[in-house]
Amino acid sequence: MKFLTYSFNGLKSLGCIINQSSIVNISKASNETLPNNLNDYLRDFQSNNISLKKIINSNSIDVTNLNDVNIETLIQPNSFRDFYAFRQHVQAGRKSRGLDMIPEYDEFPVFYFSNHNSMIGSGKIELFNKQIDKLDFELEIGLIISKNGRNIKAKDAYKYVAGFTILNDWSSRKIQMKEMKLNLGPAKGKDFATSIGPYLVTLDELQDRMVGNIEELRYDLPMKAFLNNKLISSDNFKNISWLFSDMIERASYGVDLVPGDLIGSGTCATGCLLEINQTNKQNLWLKDGDTIRLSIDKLGILENNVTCIDL
Repeated sequence: MKFLTYSFNGLKSLGCIINQSSIVNISKASNETLPNNLNDYLRDFQSNNISLKKIINSNSIDVTNLNDVNIETLIQPNSFRDFYAFRQHVQAGRKSRGLDMIPEYDEFPVFYFSNHNSMIGSGKIELFNKQIDKLDFELEIGLIISKNGRNIKAKDAYKYVAGFTILNDWSSRKIQMKEMKLNLGPAKGKDFATSIGPYLVTLDELQDRMVGNIEELRYDLPMKAFLNNKLISSDNFKNISWLFSDMIERASYGVDLVPGDLIGSGTCATGCLLEINQTNKQNLWLKDGDTIRLSIDKLGILENNVTCIDL
C-alpha cells in the first residue's frame, strides 16, 4: 500500500493510492471509522490495513486523481534517529581528509537524534542566510515504525516496520563543521529542516525488490539525486552496509520504539555535495533558487526548491 497526506478543496486528509493515480480518502471511505492522519493510523496499523483493504476491494468508493491534489508533509514523527549506514559514503569522506576508516564503524550502527518537529514535504524550503551558507542535501531512505517495541532483535525487526519513504537530511555545512569540533555531533547544522515523502510505501509493495533472507534483508532500489535537473548522485539501497534490522535492534536497546518513530539510513554513496566536493576537489554548494530532486525506485520523487529569506 502507498499512503500520503494531501489537501483537496482546502481539507487535509490521509489517503491511499490505488491504480497508480487514484487516491482513496481513508476517513471518508470508512465513514470516519479509520483515522484521518498517519500518526493515528499507525497506532493500529495492521488492523487498520485489513479494514482499508476490505473497503478498497468493495469497488464502491469515491476517488480523487493524484494530479488534482496538493501533497503535504507525510507525517510529524514522534522522534527522528538518523544513522550512518552506507559505508562507502563514510569511507569516501574520511579518505578525502587523509583519514583511515574508523574501526568502530563495524562494531555497531551509530545514530544521532535530529529535530522531529522540522519535517517538511516537497515544495519550497525557506532558509535564512546563515543556514544557506554551504547548504547541502543528503539522499537517504526513511523507515517508519508501526508497532511498540523494546529490545527488538534484528531477526524480528521487520515485524515493527510500516514501510519506507524518501528522506532529505538538509545540512548547513558551515555551521555543522564548526559545532562538531566540540564533539557533540550536528545540531544547529541540521535541526532546521528534514524533507520526507511523498509517500509511505509498505513492504508488500516491495517484495519483488527484496535481496537476501530476513536475516540479511535489503532492497534493490536505485537512488538518484538531481540538481537543477542534472544527475549528480547515484547509488542503490541494496548497497547499504548496516541493515535496517540492525539499526532497529540498536535503537530499541533499553528504550521503547513507538508507532510514528522515524529512522533514517544516513547518506548513500555520492548522496551529498560534501562527499562529491571532497572526491572531485570542488566547492559546489546549494544556493538560492536551486532545485534538488531525489528519486528512489518504487518510493517516488521528493523535490524541493531553495529560497533564501533575510533575518
